[in-house]
Amino acid sequence: MNEVIWNDVECGGYEADLPIWERLASEHEGPIMELGCGTGRVVRHLAKATERLVVGLDSNPELVATVWERSHGHAGDAEIGDVRGFEMYFEFQLVLAPMQLIQLLEGRTDRVCCLSCVADHLLPGGLAAFALVEELPPVPLGGAAPQLPDVGQVDGWVYSSLPLEPEVGSDSIVLRRLRQIVTPEGDLSEELNEVELQMVSAETLEEEGLEMGLRPAGRRQIPSTDAHVGSTVVLLEKEA
Repeated sequence: MNEVIWNDVECGGYEADLPIWERLASEHEGPIMELGCGTGRVVRHLAKATERLVVGLDSNPELVATVWERSHGHAGDAEIGDVRGFEMYFEFQLVLAPMQLIQLLEGRTDRVCCLSCVADHLLPGGLAAFALVEELPPVPLGGAAPQLPDVGQVDGWVYSSLPLEPEVGSDSIVLRRLRQIVTPEGDLSEELNEVELQMVSAETLEEEGLEMGLRPAGRRQIPSTDAHVGSTVVLLEKEA
């Protein structure tokens, strides 16, 4: 249950990328798939906005079950699976990988496996879109403004997630959050959560996609917000 709550708290309120996914959906009719769907932030939004079948994929059964529960009869759906090796029952016109999903994979081998699966599940002329953070913006003079925590409340329990300064290396970025839970009785517990993103350039992903039969089809930009850095969306197209 905690994974569902933290996914809602840390990702559920993010909306900066939704206009791009809506625009791509309007340009590509047919079924849509989202890789790493979590609790269904994008799946449910697009299913409601497009009234088309939108299927999410996630390796966490709790998150997938939450998508099912929250779809409420809309076309949103989800399946349990690994983005590096999945088999679905039909093909898609559009495959989305929001929130740096492709950078969570450990390296080139995993990315190529993912791209191969995507190519196998795209209809001819279909499009895949991958959100990337290629670099973090420089810290302004005088330091960055202090971050505010993302907060949620469930049955009297308060969940707070405070973004901390990321650790930037030559090959990866480690995103760090201080997670705190306050019980209804006022007891506090906390833990440090870390997520490592592999450094991947748009050019590298385009080259790897081309090897798997997905040709570069342009790039889009997701603007930054007070709480999130901007992203580059790499578009890869399967030949018609």
